[in-house]
Amino acid sequence: MSALSAAAKKGLGDPALAELVVIRASQLNHCAFCLDMHLTIAREHGVSEKQLDLLSAWEEAGDVYDERERAALALTEAVTVLTDGFVPDEVYERAAKHFDEARLAHLVGLIAAINNWNRVMVARRIPPGGYQP
Repeated sequence: MSALSAAAKKGLGDPALAELVVIRASQLNHCAFCLDMHLTIAREHGVSEKQLDLLSAWEEAGDVYDERERAALALTEAVTVLTDGFVPDEVYERAAKHFDEARLAHLVGLIAAINNWNRVMVARRIPPGGYQP
């Protein structure tokens, strides 16, 4: 999972966006350990406090997030919360407008990886505070 996460982040080519994606998935999955860890990393990559503060309400946050970020966050939510059993075509197509095929594959890989990490950490009851940069 570590190798998948690292390769997906590298292939996406945007460390700040990668952290927004993993933080949003971790919010949805209620993973305190991952939130603590990735909020720290996001700040290291220059993600603004405003973006971090409003991430849970990104759809209503106006111009705090650009269209590319919004497309990635919508895909993150659709892949993370599969209540309908699939990712809606319009969500996938929206992301495909902003990411070429390779970067879109890395984005999906990153979303899958963080969902796996969230499930492992939540299932094991790993508390926040253990991340050491």
